Amino acid sequence: MRTAAPADTPLPWDDRPGHAHRDSIGGLRLDATAVARFDRLLHEIHPEARHVDADRIATLGRWLQGLPAARARAVLDERLSRIEQLRAMLDDADWDRRQGACRRVRKLLAYLDQDQDLIPDAIPLLGLLDDVILLELAWPAVATEAEDYADFCEYRATAAPGGDGMQRREAWIRDRLGALALFQHHARVNASRYIDGGHPDRPFRVA
Repeated sequence: MRTAAPADTPLPWDDRPGHAHRDSIGGLRLDATAVARFDRLLHEIHPEARHVDADRIATLGRWLQGLPAARARAVLDERLSRIEQLRAMLDDADWDRRQGACRRVRKLLAYLDQDQDLIPDAIPLLGLLDDVILLELAWPAVATEAEDYADFCEYRATAAPGGDGMQRREAWIRDRLGALALFQHHARVNASRYIDGGHPDRPFRVA
């Protein structure tokens, strides 16, 4: 199963009363050029992502500021915890890091590691909003790689396959394909009915 977002509860991206054309959150004014640059980066990572504009970012910022402090922090932390998973994937010598998804992950992390980005990280609470938005909207482009890596880590910890990194990955793929084949076999057996085969006009006879 793949996750469509980095958190169980999506951000209220569409909850805004029309197009108010806001470009500020409290005393922070969003620069139009920086917003356009942010949107271009998002679509380099995930071409099918929805577009970002200042009004949407400002609306999300106001929503975040309106939450109780603990809840607002939980919204951010739930998503930002995924960053360490992505970072571990790139640092893991057992994982195949030549995949295109890893290149997208590197581009994503390069932005998240900046202090002076669309919203400076030093601003309390709001400083991480642009990081969270980018992670949320770009996640579908890296989700398969991230979820596969998480499954590989679980397999490596429990099955303890031998060999080098490539051999451990091959063992993981082989065992997962075997498990999938078994699952599909059971599904076919469960879907079959005795009444569907042979001679439906001949009912069972009790001798």
